[in-house]
Amino acid sequence: MSVPAQSPAPQATPAVHTSPAVPARSAPRVRPFRLAFPPVSGVLRPRLVLTGVLVAAGASLLFCWGLTLGDYPVPLTDVVRALGGAGDPGTVVVVRDLRLPRALTGLLVGLAFGVSGAVFQTMTRNPLASPDMIGLTEGAGTAVVAAVVLGLPGGIGLSTLGLLGALATALLVYALAWKGGTTGYRIILVGIGVSWICTSATDFLVARGSRFQAEEAIGWLVGNLNGRTWDQVDSLALALAVLLPVTLAMGRWMRTLQLGDDVAAGLGTPVQSVRLALLLAGVGLVAFGTAAAGPVAFVALACPQIAQRLAGTASPPPVVSGLTGALVVLGSDLLAREAVPGTELPVGIVTGALGAPVLLWLLIRANRAGSGG
Repeated sequence: MSVPAQSPAPQATPAVHTSPAVPARSAPRVRPFRLAFPPVSGVLRPRLVLTGVLVAAGASLLFCWGLTLGDYPVPLTDVVRALGGAGDPGTVVVVRDLRLPRALTGLLVGLAFGVSGAVFQTMTRNPLASPDMIGLTEGAGTAVVAAVVLGLPGGIGLSTLGLLGALATALLVYALAWKGGTTGYRIILVGIGVSWICTSATDFLVARGSRFQAEEAIGWLVGNLNGRTWDQVDSLALALAVLLPVTLAMGRWMRTLQLGDDVAAGLGTPVQSVRLALLLAGVGLVAFGTAAAGPVAFVALACPQIAQRLAGTASPPPVVSGLTGALVVLGSDLLAREAVPGTELPVGIVTGALGAPVLLWLLIRANRAGSGG
């Protein structure tokens, strides 16, 4: 007698514990575009554009406000007329010859330092990398203080000396950091050591000089916009007209460097050549800015990080960083002029007081992320 085949007992299906659905983070709103002429394509980021417009508007407001303040107050309407050459002759002299060079120097110095900081932080992939930290401002400062204490070489101005000092410091850092190539980590470590060497040399020169030379050097070393003239404005504006387009033209390569040297090289980026070109462009920006107003502290360090967080980008955006630098320098200059009645503090004192907490915050973030050593 045959026994009917029994179907195998169904196996128990293990219970699957499903977690609640997590809503996917919405991608940032971007809009690609492509132009037939000129042949340009890219991605439009509305938040980045809006941030740039708002920061530029704030910097413009502070720029105009600064022209109205002083021992001889001038209403904003009279400032506008004086800028066009109309109105009371005394007001025209005060606005155009005394206050406008100072305001323009602050604007351009902030722009130069902000863009330079964005270049170095993007190139090294480190938020602590800035001309303040790797010795470039100190090298330019040493060259200028040497000229003040030892005497200016014939026919060479402070801007040229600042450029030569920063360039020599940058090449020294680059050479000492070279080991079959350079990395951002080695540039920062070597730059910190070179920075202290330049600081020691500057202190020695100040101690060696006379009383009046020491006062002039120290007044310049803290970062100062007092007494700026059209000479500083002209040289700095010319430098920015050359260096800013060069820096922005390398923006695509800057973004690939953010992915790491190996990935950037795989995408066709000449890593070492681009890094050297960015280094020279950043050096030029910070050198001319330092020669015009001295080493204004923490602007190149803090402003790119502020701009990155306002714009919501993966790396510091150069243009918004420069505009943020202009906003910070102009605002700090207003505080320096109005904080203590009857006294005009150097702008570097205010930027140093505002930038120190930002530096501490960056160090804490780096330590929590495990990249602070």
